[in-house]
Amino acid sequence: PLPALESEWLEPDGLGGFASGTVSGIRSRRYHAILLAATTPPTGRVALVNGLETRITTPHGSFDLSSHRYVPDVIHPDGMSRIESFTIDPWPRWVYRLEDGTRVEQQLFAVNGVPGAVISWSVVEGSANGVHLSVRPLLSGRDAHALHHENGAFRMDASVCDCCVHWRPYDALPSVLAVSSGSYVHHPFWYRGFLYSEERARGLDDVEDLASPGAFHFDLGNGEAVLLLSTEDGFKALSEVDAGRPSGLPSFLGAQNGDLVNAVRALREREREHRRRFKTPLDLAADEYVVRRGEGLTIIAGYPWFTDFGRDTFVAIRGLCLATKRFDEARRVLVEWGGAVSEGMLPNRFAEAGDHPEFNSVDASLWYVIAVHDYLRAMAAARRRVPAADRKALEAAVEEIVAGYAAGTRFGIRVDDDGLLAAGVPGVQLTWMDAKVGDRVVTPRIGKPVEVQALWLNALRVASEFSSRWADEYARGLASFGARFWNEEAGALYDVVDVDHEGGTVDPTIRPNQIFAVGGLPYAVLEGKRARRLVDTVESRLLTPLGLRTLAPEEPGYAPRCEGGVAQRDGAYHQGTVWPWLIGAFVEGWVRVRGDTAEAKQEARERFLVPLFRHMGEAGLGHVSEIADGDAPHTPRGCPFQAWSLGEVLRLDRQVLA
Repeated sequence: PLPALESEWLEPDGLGGFASGTVSGIRSRRYHAILLAATTPPTGRVALVNGLETRITTPHGSFDLSSHRYVPDVIHPDGMSRIESFTIDPWPRWVYRLEDGTRVEQQLFAVNGVPGAVISWSVVEGSANGVHLSVRPLLSGRDAHALHHENGAFRMDASVCDCCVHWRPYDALPSVLAVSSGSYVHHPFWYRGFLYSEERARGLDDVEDLASPGAFHFDLGNGEAVLLLSTEDGFKALSEVDAGRPSGLPSFLGAQNGDLVNAVRALREREREHRRRFKTPLDLAADEYVVRRGEGLTIIAGYPWFTDFGRDTFVAIRGLCLATKRFDEARRVLVEWGGAVSEGMLPNRFAEAGDHPEFNSVDASLWYVIAVHDYLRAMAAARRRVPAADRKALEAAVEEIVAGYAAGTRFGIRVDDDGLLAAGVPGVQLTWMDAKVGDRVVTPRIGKPVEVQALWLNALRVASEFSSRWADEYARGLASFGARFWNEEAGALYDVVDVDHEGGTVDPTIRPNQIFAVGGLPYAVLEGKRARRLVDTVESRLLTPLGLRTLAPEEPGYAPRCEGGVAQRDGAYHQGTVWPWLIGAFVEGWVRVRGDTAEAKQEARERFLVPLFRHMGEAGLGHVSEIADGDAPHTPRGCPFQAWSLGEVLRLDRQVLA
């Protein structure tokens, strides 16, 4: 069946850039583009070619294939009305049925390792004789997070050589190169007033102007029409690729039309072979978050607007790489990040400029320890050898993190007399519940947050496998955890103890963070009847089909929907909003307290995993959203393509419930 027209597709390039849009073809976000490239992979993203205006002319008339939304709220032209089918297998493919019975297929795919996209059109039913196609690229040249407006500095001029067209709208940005099997006619003008509905709904600037220097014209009677859009660096990368042609892909820049079509077909087959390496669509989707950073690898937290965050990387890697047995990629990611330890901390985010990492996270470093543990265990189970130098580097990073935390480090992170980890200073958000509105941290959680203790105790136990000196610290902290966090009245754990570093104070708010005491980590720190009661409490008060709410509906401050402007959304982000990534810890805990039986795993799969699989066909196609509303119908929000959401689904599917 045809997905919802507002559903989104994604074609990443493995460098942090991507092409993305909706099934309808209407760009609803500023991030929807055909060519959105990372200039300093995986950061420095710029939008270069935002969209296409396409029209088919047959002996019976002219028919538009594209649609756009313009201010005040007008859709034009009517191409979306002709969409007969759409699929993302193996990449986005539309079939348009024209009123005269002609059926035209449009395909679009990104090339792994190269900034750029290949778009093609062909007649798949009816006569192609007398059928012509006109394609107008719509250009900007702006930061991916910004918008573009008509201005006199934009250069419309084009350099044309054989079937290659070269535009350079702004000196400070990469040039755009296009090669096509058609002819180019230079006829520049502006398209004004594109309206982005998702930006409007998010309370952001939502209107943009785009430039169109000219149009490509194709005679579909001569066969498939192809258009390749890339940057100058992209074409240099293509020139180093052998796609099965004796002369390789440099022929793109000087080919005649027939040779160009063959070169694109070879490139398409190369990309098809790349995707065939992944045994399921889930595996392919996981691959789309693993991208290049320098000479190493990292994990994009979410498309379209996130880059690589430490916390997200170390949570997601267990599903995206380890559950899919992509051990080499996992090793490269962990080694790349492990070299960034400073005062016992890993950065939670590399700044886009690349020179000022941000260390404002208490848990990112601890999640790294968990990821290293799971990687080493997975390699041992697979009877694979970890290179000696890498094992030494990983174990050294773990030791440096645990020792740094034990000695005390930034933002008041230190081990207290009870063996638990205290953290936090006013004005800084250190846990994963990190929303901030102006100077106000929405959920400060200063003191001893519950999931931080679960992570700390797990880190101590992992470190004790490398160095026995941490075993006593683990035992001391574990005893304190059981004594200090249990809330008998609620049948749950306190969310924070020693609130604001005031001894003996507690926060009894029902939040999902407590689930990490029983699931989501290698070692449970709460067991027996208390663990079962905790899981039951979380299930009854926080569980939804798409994950766990961040706050129980009965609690003060509960936000039923994450919508509105930036301040309103940030205020709701962890005040009831559902996070799918939390389902991994919940399901693992749910199964553990039922004895890890085959029956419990099968029931969990049917009850908790199937709804998420269904969701993968509803928002970001083939992926899992970042968040959803706390109240039914739990409308997906945030990034439609989120790494740790998909990673936890994979971890459940391949490991926990296997």
